[in-house]
Amino acid sequence: MDTIIKIDVTKPADEQDGVIHNRWHPDIPMVTMVKPGDEFRVECLDWTGGQIKNDDSANDIRDVDLTQVHYLSGPIGVEGAEPGDLMVVDILDVGVLKESDWGFTGLFAKENGGGFLTEHYPEANKACWDFHGIYASSRHIPGVEFAGIMHPGLIGCLPSKELLDEWNEREGGLVATDPERVPPLAALPYADTAVMGRMKPDEAKEAAKEGARTVPPREHGGNCDIKNLSRCSRVFFPVYVKDGGLSMGDLHFSQGDGEITFCGAIEMAGYLDIRVGLVKGGMKKYNVKNPIFRPSTMEPKYSNYLIFEGISVDEEGGQHYLDVNVAYKQACLNAIEHMKLHGYTGEQAYAILGTAPVEGHISGIVDIPNACATLWLPTEIFEGDINIKEEGPSIIVEPGTDLAKTS
Repeated sequence: MDTIIKIDVTKPADEQDGVIHNRWHPDIPMVTMVKPGDEFRVECLDWTGGQIKNDDSANDIRDVDLTQVHYLSGPIGVEGAEPGDLMVVDILDVGVLKESDWGFTGLFAKENGGGFLTEHYPEANKACWDFHGIYASSRHIPGVEFAGIMHPGLIGCLPSKELLDEWNEREGGLVATDPERVPPLAALPYADTAVMGRMKPDEAKEAAKEGARTVPPREHGGNCDIKNLSRCSRVFFPVYVKDGGLSMGDLHFSQGDGEITFCGAIEMAGYLDIRVGLVKGGMKKYNVKNPIFRPSTMEPKYSNYLIFEGISVDEEGGQHYLDVNVAYKQACLNAIEHMKLHGYTGEQAYAILGTAPVEGHISGIVDIPNACATLWLPTEIFEGDINIKEEGPSIIVEPGTDLAKTS
């Protein structure tokens, strides 16, 4: 299998021969062309472009420049792809680069990214992970090891100019409702740190002013963070520009549903093996507005779970109407409190929920006033027993170990 995009993890993103970009724009040139049915390998930087180090300080998490992220490999053109088609992407394999065989998880500071539970955990923290085949463990979170479901957090096709304008208008309008909010309501175009692939310098400078940030998921795919999008998955992406322009990155060794710590997965540099095809006119044939995914049939099978419930009543007892966000937050907090009884710090427990193959479910959304969300925590990932017993909780982790802190 040919590697059509190679990267060097020792070099910054803007020194990768133009095969990396960190904004969405319809005019970014294709770095290479492939044909329907072709199979190929694509190498990817980690989402920060190498800003995070394998050490015991969280200063890099605190100081990371989030205006740069996420870095993507591509775009790749598919011969014959036209607006209105569906691009069929088979993920044949996902793997770790041998020159970068480790990963990291960050709890981001509230003023620089934040996270789902940022009001409870506002400080920067970091966990580094070692890989053992399909398993991951961390010196910062003892007593836990699990099999990962490696997947791309971010993959999609280039937007049309019309779609790009729509994104910028609606996201700009949202930010305008509370422009001083921390963290902000959306990541708007920011030209200073834009990397625009192989665009000519003058063209890149202009395009960067409107290039959409690669932070959220959108109609074209993007940063969906679907943990089951692993090897043997198939995705049908809407095509908006000639040749499609497929880009990918933000590879994860493992992730819990929701990636709740923001940098909540085990982030890594790595590679994707891909096969592409086309469904001509597929957007109209199947009334496609957003990508359609067929999940992998290959994933770790855990059979024993503790399932934590949350309802749409917040920590202060405030009632919310069928609010799944509030309900899932409460389920996460309940799981964290349970793990703390077994010796984990709140930060360690929070990181476990972001990285382990945790299942998140909307269990009820019609019974007014409360939505019900559940978090399924696999008990087999722990070296000790975290199940509820008559004699009370047993300590798995002795005090003294925690996530890396800032100095």
